[in-house]
Amino acid sequence: MLNGAAHSGAAESERVQLAEIFARVGCDIRIEAPPDCDRLEQLAREAVQRKAKLVIAGGGDGTISAVANALAGSETALAVLPLGTLNHFAKDLQVPLEIEAAVTNALAGRMRAVDVGEVNGRVFINNSSIGLYPQVVREREALQEKGRRKWLAFAQALVAMLRRAKSLRVRLLFNNGRLDTRTDFVFIGNNEYELIAPRLGARERLDGGQLWVWHIPRAGRFRTIWAGARAIFGAEKPRAPLAFTATQLRIESRRKSLDVAIDGEVLRMQTPLIYRSRPRALRVIVPKKE
Repeated sequence: MLNGAAHSGAAESERVQLAEIFARVGCDIRIEAPPDCDRLEQLAREAVQRKAKLVIAGGGDGTISAVANALAGSETALAVLPLGTLNHFAKDLQVPLEIEAAVTNALAGRMRAVDVGEVNGRVFINNSSIGLYPQVVREREALQEKGRRKWLAFAQALVAMLRRAKSLRVRLLFNNGRLDTRTDFVFIGNNEYELIAPRLGARERLDGGQLWVWHIPRAGRFRTIWAGARAIFGAEKPRAPLAFTATQLRIESRRKSLDVAIDGEVLRMQTPLIYRSRPRALRVIVPKKE
């Protein structure tokens, strides 16, 4: 499965390339490239209903997340072809980033069960967040619609949101703890994230059965950036109560709904936001051990 939504020409080129690769290894397949992630997820659910053993999904983390949302909790395994920009999930699974090697892994790798996170019933494979980042994504998408390139649009959106984005007053309820805070950013990872370069954004494990929660109290936009930079470059690793692990998290707000980023996509969700870890709920194909 490929996501044919954003760039139809690129999707067709990827379809042709993948067909040639699969043909070379003697595998006759049908490649689907639905026009959006909703249809992609629907096709994955149909595969589960047919009791398919494997779904191979090609794309970025948003595409893979949509397919995982359909497969989590089932016996159908997911093989990842990393065709996106960052490919965080594929990297954490140690799936080869070279496409022909990724195809070989999909067909000859071993099955492994990994965790997923969930918020209000929606699965995420990497992370979810509220506050500044979803606002930046919304602004970036608006700029892209006006013709800006993705990374230029992101930079412009970040600057714009640092100037005018509003902080959130929320209550965090987790396991036996409670925290009332006014915050610019709450990040919820599917297992713990590295914040120190050069492993920034990587995870040591995907089967720890934990959510990793990091929040930055409201202290002004540039102090927020400074706190994040200190964490990233190792000067100040966030500790409890700024960062903690939990199996469940409830985020309460006076607002009836909030923008929630889920693996890079933004959805509007009703509050409260109910997060939980689903240990080893997703079967994936990873490289065989040497």
